[in-house]
Amino acid sequence: RIIKAVVKTFKYFFGLRFEVKGLENFNVEGPAIIVSNHQSVLDMMGLMEVLPDNCVQVGKKELMYAGTVGLVIYLGGVIFINRKSTTSAKMVMAEVAKTMITENVKVWVYPEGTRNCTGDLLPFKKGAFHLAVQAQVPVIPVVYSSFTTFYNPKKNLFTSGKIKVEVLPPIETKGLTSDDVSDLTDRCFHLMRKTLFRLSGHPS
Repeated sequence: RIIKAVVKTFKYFFGLRFEVKGLENFNVEGPAIIVSNHQSVLDMMGLMEVLPDNCVQVGKKELMYAGTVGLVIYLGGVIFINRKSTTSAKMVMAEVAKTMITENVKVWVYPEGTRNCTGDLLPFKKGAFHLAVQAQVPVIPVVYSSFTTFYNPKKNLFTSGKIKVEVLPPIETKGLTSDDVSDLTDRCFHLMRKTLFRLSGHPS
């Protein structure tokens, strides 16, 4: 909560405005998997605008060594995954599933697996959806509008801008099995992609 309060003030220095919709969709009984698109370090400010209580993030282990950002997310309780080791990642995710249920926490995952500032989505990795089905908890999609109109590191573009954030209704997984993970992943991908284009004012 301390980190959340501090990081939320950064938007004033960067000239960013946030328009948030759908926070009521976080009000589910018990734990859940939250999935969102991931564009840049600016996501950290957008995250703090909507982050519910009792929520932890899953991130790649390399972020631990990302200077100040690494320190902040470490102190924020991020669960780090070694993506280069499939066995290690699976073991960690199995422990996350147990902790999620016993401690009644929500887990925030970026299913694209890396930052992507193209204005579109990268194909989703299935880990978050396997986790949701394994724990039989809902998936709550969160979509940030594209940053491309005011932020493009390749073009050295960074001006003030507005970011729209929308929390979509939960997608239930009760009764689903591992055979349903691919369909669940695709369903969430297409729903979030359609929402991304709508929020960004782009034709779908």
